[in-house]
Amino acid sequence: MLIAGVPWPVYKLVALAVGMLVFVVVGLATLTVASAVVAASAVATVTWLGLGLFHSSASR
Repeated sequence: MLIAGVPWPVYKLVALAVGMLVFVVVGLATLTVASAVVAASAVATVTWLGLGLFHSSASR
């Protein structure tokens, strides 16, 4: 997928979308920005790395 002329793998966009979803859900549930940011960044990072490993092993 091209974003501003740069090709991005779809799994990276999925990880960012999951992180944003977690940010909104945790933010609404706890009403604190700090916990929402920490949770969203953790989930987005794990998703990005996990899907990246799966993507690289599937393309071999």
